[in-house]
Amino acid sequence: MSGFVDGPVRLTVPATSANLGPGFDSLGLALDLRDELVGEVRPGGLEVEVEGPGAEALPRDERHLVVRAMRATFDRLDAHPPGLWLRCGNVVPHARGLGSSSAAIVGGIHLARALVRDGRERLDDLAAFALAADLEGHPDNVAPASLGGFVVSGRDDDGRWWAVPSPVDPRIAAVAFVPPEPVSTAVARALLPAQVPHADAAADAGRAALLVAALAGRPDQLWRGTRDYLHQEQRRTAMPDSLALVDRLRSSGVAAVVSGAGPTVLALHDATDPAATAGLLDRCPDGWAAHRLAVDPVGPRTG
Repeated sequence: MSGFVDGPVRLTVPATSANLGPGFDSLGLALDLRDELVGEVRPGGLEVEVEGPGAEALPRDERHLVVRAMRATFDRLDAHPPGLWLRCGNVVPHARGLGSSSAAIVGGIHLARALVRDGRERLDDLAAFALAADLEGHPDNVAPASLGGFVVSGRDDDGRWWAVPSPVDPRIAAVAFVPPEPVSTAVARALLPAQVPHADAAADAGRAALLVAALAGRPDQLWRGTRDYLHQEQRRTAMPDSLALVDRLRSSGVAAVVSGAGPTVLALHDATDPAATAGLLDRCPDGWAAHRLAVDPVGPRTG
C-alpha cells in the first residue's frame, strides 16, 4: 500500500516512574516492564484488540489512547491509512503511577511512525517526544518512555518542550510495590496546593539536584536525594497505605518514593550492596505485587 509498510509492525515501550521524590513534573526513569503493540495498515475499518491490565475497561474504537496517538502522528505526517488493525498487550499496571498512559501515547506515536515508509525521516525522536508531551500535557513520563534511561525534562517560556538524558550508574536498580487499588492522576493532582513555602521549594530544588548526582554515580546519596517537600505528603489522604509504606522504608534507610501520581511505591537501591537489597521484596504489603526492575536504557523498540 503506497506510503505505508507492508505487513504488521511490532513495538515495545517501557514503563516509567516520574518525580522520583523531589523532581516533580521534571524527572523520569524508564523501567524494564514493557507494553507490546502490534499494528498494521489495512484496506478499511478499525480493529482494536486488548489484553492484559486494563483490558476489561479500555475502549476498542477511536477513543483508545493508542489509536488517538496514532491518529495525531498520521496527521503530523500527512499520512492517512484507509484502515488499521491494532493489538495491545498491556503489561504496565494501569492507574498505578507507572506511566501506562505515557506508554500508550509514546507507543502509538512510534508505531504510527514505523508504519509510514519515511516516517522516521520526517519525525525524529525529539519531535516524537514533543508530540507526546503535547498529548500528555507534561513531559516527565513521556520523556523516559521516548528516550529510555533517566531524563530531565521541561518546557521553555516559549512553549517548547525539552528533554535531556542523564547517566545512570549501572549499580542502581528498583523495586516497585504495586497496590491492588488505583488512584487517578486527576485526583492526586487536585490535592496539591496552589502555593508552597519558599523554604520547601528551595529544599526540593537541592534534593532534585542531588538526586541527579546520586543516580549518575553516588548511590550512597539516593536516600537523601529522594526526599520530597512538595507533593507526596500533600497526597497522603488519597493513598494512605502508600505513604505509610514510604515512611516505613525510609525510616530504615531505603530510598523510597511515590511513583508518579501513585499509588505505587518505588524503592531505588544499589543492587550490588547486599545490605541495601536484603529483604526488600519481603517488605511488600499483603495483597500488593512487588517487581524487581532494572533501569531500561531504551525507549520504544521495534521488532
